[in-house]
Amino acid sequence: MKATQKLHNLGQSLWLDNITRDLLTSGTLRRYINELSVTGLTSNPTIFDHAIKNSTSYDAAIRTKLKVGKSGEQLFFELALEDIKQAANLFRPTWEKTNGVDGWVSLEVSPLLAHDTASTMAAAKNLHARAGLPNVFIKIPGTEEGLPAIEEAIFAGIPVNVTLLFSREHYVVAAEAFLRGIERRIDAGLKPDVGSVASVFISGWDGAVMGKVPESLRDRLGIAVAKRTYKAYRQLLASPRWQAVYNAGARPQRLLWASTGTKDPKASDVLYIKALAAPFTVNTMPEGTLHALADHGEIGPTLPVDGGDCEAILTEFAKAGIDLGALGARLQDEGAKSFVKSWNELMTVIAAKSADLAKAG
Repeated sequence: MKATQKLHNLGQSLWLDNITRDLLTSGTLRRYINELSVTGLTSNPTIFDHAIKNSTSYDAAIRTKLKVGKSGEQLFFELALEDIKQAANLFRPTWEKTNGVDGWVSLEVSPLLAHDTASTMAAAKNLHARAGLPNVFIKIPGTEEGLPAIEEAIFAGIPVNVTLLFSREHYVVAAEAFLRGIERRIDAGLKPDVGSVASVFISGWDGAVMGKVPESLRDRLGIAVAKRTYKAYRQLLASPRWQAVYNAGARPQRLLWASTGTKDPKASDVLYIKALAAPFTVNTMPEGTLHALADHGEIGPTLPVDGGDCEAILTEFAKAGIDLGALGARLQDEGAKSFVKSWNELMTVIAAKSADLAKAG
């Protein structure tokens, strides 16, 4: 049995952290679903930037949209929604079989809105309506300004993938925003079963401290932060407040591990997959990591509910001069800026392709 199947059987969902038109039209994504236990998919501005920049598969669609006056951001979201809808339809049987627990596809609002609550909420409503499918998450960043938009989106019945979370503290405030939205729905007499995941980014922690801590701590920070966050997740799931809304018909917001491709060339290519096995969570991984897991991956022991040795390890990082709170805040800010950079590059690619295709007739 492949390690991908073992992980799925353990109760962790394997999602692909990639989308391209070639992936959809070649039958590759369908094969991943059938053979590698993939049950969902995430996207972000960087993924779409690479997809459109490195392929001619979008050229015909761009040419068609140019003829009816579409350009820039408007043109991009039409391309993205076409891909997202096709992927969502592939995962629809999974979504129906699991009663909406799994089988989700994620599309992000413009990263330019990460610090604009009202515009984020408006964009989330617009994209949700245009997607028109029940198994599409709208990704909203868990920044300070994004949190009110997350609450409002959940209250409005929009499924949300909370993105750009890096620490336990980021996760807890995002989970509370989700919970407030659900409680408001219950108070208003609305159905409370609105889907959501909270995406915590892992590998960036280790990259940020590489060369700044003793070799004995190499590649251990991201996993320790994940363990601390998982403990908080399990505590929240067990709390009377959360159980009250579940008893009223709500569904839990699952914890999702993001950025789980190994960046350190000296480390195992399945480092974060093996270390973060845990039931009732999601691990969204790049294609290379998915293939590595299927080829030679092993599943480690499941994450300890009590956080295991995380506090002892995090204390070692503190002794080495790492301010975890400040680093978490920096990683979130840098993550938001990285998506803005990818977004701007994406708009440049679309503008250049549009000009070339228009010139070519």
